[in-house]
Amino acid sequence: MSELAEFIRDVPKCELHLHIEGTLEPELKFELAARNGVTLPYPDAAALRASYSFHDLASFLVGYYDGVGVVRTEQDFYDLAWAYLSKAHSQRVRYAEVFFDPQAHTSRGVEFGTVVRGLRRALVDARRLLDLRAELIMCFLRDFSAEYAMATLMESLPFRDWIIGVGLDSDERGNPPAKFAAVFARARAEGYLLTAHCDVDQENSVAHIRQCLDEIGVDRIDHGINALDDPELPGELLRRGIGLTVCPVSNRFVTGRLHHEAVRRLLDLGLRVTVNSDDPAYFDAYLTENLLALHEAMDLTRQEVIQLQRNAFEIAWLPARVRDGYLAELTAYGS
Repeated sequence: MSELAEFIRDVPKCELHLHIEGTLEPELKFELAARNGVTLPYPDAAALRASYSFHDLASFLVGYYDGVGVVRTEQDFYDLAWAYLSKAHSQRVRYAEVFFDPQAHTSRGVEFGTVVRGLRRALVDARRLLDLRAELIMCFLRDFSAEYAMATLMESLPFRDWIIGVGLDSDERGNPPAKFAAVFARARAEGYLLTAHCDVDQENSVAHIRQCLDEIGVDRIDHGINALDDPELPGELLRRGIGLTVCPVSNRFVTGRLHHEAVRRLLDLGLRVTVNSDDPAYFDAYLTENLLALHEAMDLTRQEVIQLQRNAFEIAWLPARVRDGYLAELTAYGS
């Protein structure tokens, strides 16, 4: 292993774009299926993993939503989150903001409280036992109606102290951010922070980014590298201090390439670009592997590795005192 690869493995990390449902490893899927009396159409975990073949966002989402059917009880959600948090801890992730998709569960009869209580217990245990801090971000599924999103927002309010913000994910075709403007406005009024997916090379990508900025008023953007397709957007993102949560290995699975050249341009422009793992169980790459893939493609320097993590801690939804502590840890590691 090279010196820089070792440096990447041990650097204190911050992850801001991670779908907890996308961390469901085949082995755990089989365990939960047996627990809940679900028969899977594969003989074993290896066969399930071998079936993962995605050529675009839509083909990925089919398998993604099919996979969550085995997750049913509060303990299932705890086990799902604990598996990810344990893996993240082993990769020196110090802080994570974790997406969850309640509508992927409530739409099949699982109560909202079942989902969030299981996830929350795992986050509390991770902080106590692993010294890993994590928060939850509730995402709305954009291929459902805005009315369903609003109803989900209202369901979340009794658990407001456990959820730091809201996001927007799933199939972007025909589902622009503006469709959910009223939902986001109500979420902002309730004290939630806002983010939204503007996935890579989707139809109307630039228009979606502009809607996120001008009609939604997001605090950051997930993916978002198509901002480089517009001559004015990078400057606008820089002026507003909007960070981008980029997922290189995910990009490679759904678009055929890492888009590492976009990461380089964003770094050179001084934008707050970050590196994240997205759905690591499906792409076989957690945060460390994403950084290593990026290094292999663009020969990252130590300073760039530190800058990517600094960007993440700086745009994370953290109290200033806690953020300063992580940044000091990162500075000490890089010195």
